Amino acid sequence: MSGILRGGVLAIGLAAAALPTAPLVADDTEAMIETLRTAMQRFEDISVALAEGYVPDPSGECVKAGAHGLPPELGHMGIHYLRPDLLGLTTTEPRVNGNGTHTDFMTPAILLYEPQADGAMMLVGIENLVFVRAWQEAGHSEPPSFLGRRWDYMADDPAIPGDQAHGFEPHYDQHVWFRTNPSGNLAPFNPAVSCDLRTL
Repeated sequence: MSGILRGGVLAIGLAAAALPTAPLVADDTEAMIETLRTAMQRFEDISVALAEGYVPDPSGECVKAGAHGLPPELGHMGIHYLRPDLLGLTTTEPRVNGNGTHTDFMTPAILLYEPQADGAMMLVGIENLVFVRAWQEAGHSEPPSFLGRRWDYMADDPAIPGDQAHGFEPHYDQHVWFRTNPSGNLAPFNPAVSCDLRTL
């Protein structure tokens, strides 16, 4: 999620580009993910990500589903490094908002890292995010989609404990996991990603 946050919590996203309207077969999805994985190899060195304008979530949070009122078995997301310019961030109060409509996964707005016990960071996926209002004002009547899948919609539900949108205005987002995800490599959380190795 983003370089400027509200309450120190990064918005969790599942983003993607508005590409095909017809669902693609598994082989097509795997091929695209492999293409993206190869294109993102330079970001395995986090200093490269920083040099290209990505900044860590200021909260330093390693995102876990269970910490935000969601079932813990969904898994973790890791630590988000983001490009505020691609997200089009405009305000942080009362909630984080932006006007970006960026959907190109070859230049993702967000990089997802898993912290390691030795303090290193391992790239495990990427993400894009667009705010609903900005997306609709740009003339879109449907959410963005990627590989035939609509991006996930995220907004806080006052009936559920915690802030499911993490201080962000309603948005669409899409994750793409490079580490095999039992829930699917386009799902928002990944049970195979862990925040538990993080050294405090």
